Amino acid sequence: MTRERDAAVVCQAASILLQYPDDVVRARLPVVSAAVAALLPGKSRAALSAFLDHVRATPGRELAEHYVATFDRRRRCCMYLTWWTDGETRRRGQSLAVLKDRYRRGGLELGPDELPDYLPVVLEYAATGDLTDGLAVLQEHRAGVELLRLALQDAGSQYASVVEAVCALLPGPSPRDRAAAQRLAQTGPPTESVGLEPYAVLSAGG
Repeated sequence: MTRERDAAVVCQAASILLQYPDDVVRARLPVVSAAVAALLPGKSRAALSAFLDHVRATPGRELAEHYVATFDRRRRCCMYLTWWTDGETRRRGQSLAVLKDRYRRGGLELGPDELPDYLPVVLEYAATGDLTDGLAVLQEHRAGVELLRLALQDAGSQYASVVEAVCALLPGPSPRDRAAAQRLAQTGPPTESVGLEPYAVLSAGG
């Protein structure tokens, strides 16, 4: 695979794997596994492979219960990226509107119930809409993505591996702890461009 295609595959795989593990998501796992296995060796492939091994070894009901306990009941494990920067303020509404407009220009139309800052949606946009701009969105919200990664690690959740795979696509090293990630939130992420061109791959589906 090329670097661009690999990045798109990582984004699409992570988008699927970070969704609630219902029957539809689980039915896609063989396709996701095959796509991940075809990636070039690296941090993203290793992290996604580790998570897929965990999924294959874990009963579906246990996976679902863990997902709810992690993402629905732990405020710190929030996958809505503007929450980390704007909180519950009016500013967040403007941030969401700007993101939705970016997606529309990139060819991704969201449903009425989909929020554009939801990490799986951002990743789907990167994979199937505009890869360069999708990675730019992730980089702009790097602090939130990294804080989510650290929160998942603190919770002992295997989902941390999926977020690690995403972080490995972005320029510069990941913060090692919450203090470093919070400093990143205050100063902003590096401005280095990821430099990838759009490339569409597997569809995430509904």
